[in-house]
Amino acid sequence: MIQDIYPHKLKNQYDPEKKPAEDSIIMAFRGNEVLMASDENSAVFPRLGDFTMDKERKASLQYLISIDETDCFMLAADAFDPESEAGIGDLEIPEGFSFRDTGKLRRMDIMPRENLFMEFTGHQIYRWYRDNRFCGTCGSRTEHSRTERAVVCTHCGRTIYPRILPAVIVGVTNGDRILMTKYADRPLAFYALIAGFTEIGETLEETVQREVMEEVGLKVKNIRYYKSQPWGVVDDILMGFYCDVDGDDTIRIDRHELKEGQWFRREDVQLQPTDFSLTNEMMREFKEGRQ
Repeated sequence: MIQDIYPHKLKNQYDPEKKPAEDSIIMAFRGNEVLMASDENSAVFPRLGDFTMDKERKASLQYLISIDETDCFMLAADAFDPESEAGIGDLEIPEGFSFRDTGKLRRMDIMPRENLFMEFTGHQIYRWYRDNRFCGTCGSRTEHSRTERAVVCTHCGRTIYPRILPAVIVGVTNGDRILMTKYADRPLAFYALIAGFTEIGETLEETVQREVMEEVGLKVKNIRYYKSQPWGVVDDILMGFYCDVDGDDTIRIDRHELKEGQWFRREDVQLQPTDFSLTNEMMREFKEGRQ
């Protein structure tokens, strides 16, 4: 999966005392894009030394995460925009670098996995900072906490922490067959498993039962936990479960959610093109007889 980067280690603890060095990685995001130097075979992040920055600008860089002993800092995308609200848009993009779509980078497989996971996680933190620039209670501006990964309202003092959304991936089995699906609203050619977010007041096991019933009209039993995965694309923590069909195995698809759903025997399971996702690992576990 995308987080399987051993022997490398991602360090996500917030450290307000960290200062950027010349070889620190600088991540600049613009929507779903990240600043990179890339071609068909490789992709690298800019380092602090690639930029021309004064001391004040360097001091404003926000520490994100580290991989091993390499620190990563965030640079606001409007630093390159001369019409930015903060009036700091005079920074030049280093030669050879440009903004690239983060989703395409994941599919191209042109950087070490530890760097891809760093970008994946850094982008999630960036979106959280971006979406919490204003307090949801009083509407005032927030500022970064000086002690922890949080933002604090400058007016009412409310402290806002990152929120991680719980979601389930479900491998519904029927003897030597597993239920595989395709989403109705996504242009993806490969198969996936039943998935969905946990509702307020709902246990994970109840989420499994509800999502399977809603999407394919099946009752399930013997729900058993498999493994979890951080999935920064939609700010969630995925939790994988296997379960058995309970009684009638006739599939009744919710066409608003799915365009296809059918039972596949182990030998016929079609895996996804990359091994980044919990979904793909669960399908492979079943295909190879370990579930």
